[in-house]
Amino acid sequence: MKHFLPLSPHIPANFFIPMKKAYLFLSLLFISFALLAQEVKPVKNVIMMIPDGTSIGVYSAARWFKYYNGMENKLHIDPYLSGTVSTFSSNAPIGDSAPTGSTYATGVLQQVGNVGIHPTVSDNDLFPVDANRTYQPAANILEASRIEKNKAVGLVVTCEFPHATPADFSAHHYNRGNYKVLAPQIAYQNIDVVFAGGNKILTDDIKNHFANNGTTLIQDDKEALLHYNGNGKVWALFDEKSMPYNIDKDLDKMPSLAEMTEKALEVLSKKPNGFFLMVEGSHVDWAAHANDPATMIDEFLAFDEAVGKVMEFAEKDGNTAVVIASDHGNSGFSIGSRNCSGSSKLSLEQLFGNVSKYKMSTVALESVLMDTKPEKIKETFKEYTDIDLTDEELETLLSSKNYKESDYTQVGTSNNLAYNIGKILNAKTCFGFTTGSHTGEEVLLASYHPQGDILKGNVKNTELNRYLQKVTGLEISLEELSDRIFAKHDKVFLGMNYTIDKKDKDFPVLKVKKGKNTLEVRAFSSVAKLNGKPFDIGSVVIYIDKNDTFYLPVGLVEKL
Repeated sequence: MKHFLPLSPHIPANFFIPMKKAYLFLSLLFISFALLAQEVKPVKNVIMMIPDGTSIGVYSAARWFKYYNGMENKLHIDPYLSGTVSTFSSNAPIGDSAPTGSTYATGVLQQVGNVGIHPTVSDNDLFPVDANRTYQPAANILEASRIEKNKAVGLVVTCEFPHATPADFSAHHYNRGNYKVLAPQIAYQNIDVVFAGGNKILTDDIKNHFANNGTTLIQDDKEALLHYNGNGKVWALFDEKSMPYNIDKDLDKMPSLAEMTEKALEVLSKKPNGFFLMVEGSHVDWAAHANDPATMIDEFLAFDEAVGKVMEFAEKDGNTAVVIASDHGNSGFSIGSRNCSGSSKLSLEQLFGNVSKYKMSTVALESVLMDTKPEKIKETFKEYTDIDLTDEELETLLSSKNYKESDYTQVGTSNNLAYNIGKILNAKTCFGFTTGSHTGEEVLLASYHPQGDILKGNVKNTELNRYLQKVTGLEISLEELSDRIFAKHDKVFLGMNYTIDKKDKDFPVLKVKKGKNTLEVRAFSSVAKLNGKPFDIGSVVIYIDKNDTFYLPVGLVEKL
């Protein structure tokens, strides 16, 4: 027999949850109240940094890797480590980057695949989900910084710009993979700085919008980015979709994450009201999916270099707060595995000697070998890994079921060429992996505040967002902002004559008529038309096909 416990007076009287969930909910509520009681002085600039999919083992491996290769075994992040974050989805302890990053951005727990949106109710919800808000876009800290505090805002990532984490902080949809509607949202957010991959994702509409709002677009030109000294909005995109792994990148032609971060700080710090910046080391996660330890370590060290730039800026500026946390773990990575006996006797050379010789990622080596004649594969493999392939290993490579896995999350588990390369490389190391997927352990937290009001201890992902709200100095909550800028169209235009034009099914248009006035609002845009004349709405309008609803600012009705 199930026992039920009534909740707080703010929850409807007919709303009950099973006893186990009640205990979880009350625990979260207690911790949240403790965080709300914490004094946090607002600052001018707020920076959130996310090493995507980075488990604690990667930190340890990165330190030892540096030490083995003649560097100090310290990381730039080390002095600021302050606790851990429990990160999860609304209905699962193990999350993916869409819901977990979205919770950092919005404070709302979400389901797998969700980007900045209230989830549906499920039988497995870990904490209560408000069914009345299902599919409502959840305002994020970037939007609030821009709209409520008039701050400049920026995104710096190494993946394509509509990928999960950057979209978490700048877009809203139930499907993280729908770039067709995520990309224009990010463009119409009128963000001051976006440095990322994704040239192929740009559309003519996005380019026209950049021309109309004065955004400088830099494409595949590192020097133009590094020498940019303008005061307007600037996007710099590299490669067709994601930028390459740092280990594979031609740094003469493409900027490092640290270089992009440093330039973003330079541009944003010119803004009088301060800024919010999100920086993601996107590819630690991808390398973890591929079970590629050399690339994981290199990607994290590239991220840590960006941390160094940020902390140097923050400490010098004296009015900047920084929060650093991965969005989830990945791959169960360990230093030591069942393949290596006597692990406690293994030397630094035995653990880090071979991996230090690998010169490219497994996916890059895959591309090289695909263009290599079979009789030359052993020679080529030796050149990039210092490994002499056996005849059996060569046969494994040649018999790969498919030469290339298109889904980066499956590289470490399907019988593709990169997977088999990884198997061979990992057989020469003592690193272990339990999976090629995400994992549910808590992640490390680092925090900096000029007055010492840091986020510390073990916190939930929702609490991290509350801290961001407090340190930004928001006078209203993100929930209140959501209700103001993401109201249902049938409520905003109650009693008026409106229709939804679906000639373009991807970008429907809401048409509202009152007297002689006609308002036209296009989905996933921040530009509407009143009697044919365009004007800026101030926030992005979202359309959800599942409930045939536009979500838009309540103030739009005043235009009619």
